[in-house]
Amino acid sequence: MNDTIYALSSGAVPSGVAVIRISGGQTRKIIKSLCGAVPPVRKASVRVLRDKDGTPLDEALVLFFGGPASFTGEDVAELQCHGGRAVVASILNALSSFEGCRPAEPGEFTRRAFEQGRLDLTEVEGLSDLIAAETEQQRRQAFRQMGGALGSLYEDWRKRLIHMRAMIEADFDFADEEDVPGSVADEVWREASDLAAEITDHLNKSKSGERLRSGLQVVLMGAPNAGKSSLLNALAGRDVAIVTEEAGTTRDVIEVHMDLGGYPVTLVDTAGLRQTEGIVEREGIRRAEERGQGADLILWAVEPEGIEPTDPDQGLKPSIREVVPLRVVRTKQDRDRFDSRFLGVTDDIRCSTKDVDGMRDLLAFLTRFAEETISVGEAPLATRARHRHYLNEAETSLRLAVDQMHLPVELRAEDLRRAADALGRITGRIDVEDLLDVIFRDFCIGK
Repeated sequence: MNDTIYALSSGAVPSGVAVIRISGGQTRKIIKSLCGAVPPVRKASVRVLRDKDGTPLDEALVLFFGGPASFTGEDVAELQCHGGRAVVASILNALSSFEGCRPAEPGEFTRRAFEQGRLDLTEVEGLSDLIAAETEQQRRQAFRQMGGALGSLYEDWRKRLIHMRAMIEADFDFADEEDVPGSVADEVWREASDLAAEITDHLNKSKSGERLRSGLQVVLMGAPNAGKSSLLNALAGRDVAIVTEEAGTTRDVIEVHMDLGGYPVTLVDTAGLRQTEGIVEREGIRRAEERGQGADLILWAVEPEGIEPTDPDQGLKPSIREVVPLRVVRTKQDRDRFDSRFLGVTDDIRCSTKDVDGMRDLLAFLTRFAEETISVGEAPLATRARHRHYLNEAETSLRLAVDQMHLPVELRAEDLRRAADALGRITGRIDVEDLLDVIFRDFCIGK
């Protein structure tokens, strides 16, 4: 933390413009050496950059942000130079010549912002999700989280718990004092019960937030040659899977990531389900059933005069069929033949991969399903398993504090403390040192 760090923050070169970021205690000294003078704070200035020998390196747009009013909370500078490989290399080399100035580790700028109190952990994770967002809805959710909405909610809950604890302690430590109200315990436990209910409701709603972050899993299943791979290629708009007349062509799981109406969907093609003696095909079927077990939706493909099993009640294990939503998709509808057993099915989908119109109903259904399943609204939602873990811990502690009326009030107050600490660990207020390397290691260098 005592070093001054630098990195190319704008991505790979060559490019039209490259942005080099510097942060740390020597930033002002370094900029003065490179530019001859430090530009006015927050005002873009064109400067000729020179190394220690006075050799010109490039003409760049230079910005200086004095700490603590900067992204990291330290003195920060940005050099917007030409994006040629030689230009960038010469500037980075000049920066490395300053003692105590070194290349940044992945995520180190953001970690310094956290260490300086500029961001809490939920905002850090929101920033990471914003960089990784692939769809519009993912971007919106990540932007709300990066803006502090989630952290503010958890911090408000934590402050309420701290107030409850203060009231309980005042009740049993200073009960004889005139300025302490009569027994406040009953009111505190009512508040604790209400907060536990709020957390429960938040956890239930946050299932959509977690799905939005990771994407819906839609798995194509059915008999061999039912048209699953053709559906995958048509929905993806390119040849992802091999399609032949030979049954059992698909042996492994093939994934395609899609953006449907701003919602992320992972479409998964799997091996056809049938009885087989082949070792490789049996493994493919095992993997297909495994992915089906964890799916948000199964599209069960049925072709005209298909090979058994065409009926999902026969082809799918009860552990999958009874848990995962399923929709029958009648494929190859450009043919005249069809499987008469599905004539009475009203919620199946007919499609053909031969033209765009033939896929319209299926695409419309998938888009509607994604919107209904993971629509999150504007409320801040937990987005990670880490959040859910500590929220469950806080909820459990609150329930214990409220329900265990037979215990001394000191022990019940300890459960309130545990709940507050669990919420503090989500935002990074308490004991999260062991989490930091895990959180920051996936950031790109220069952020």
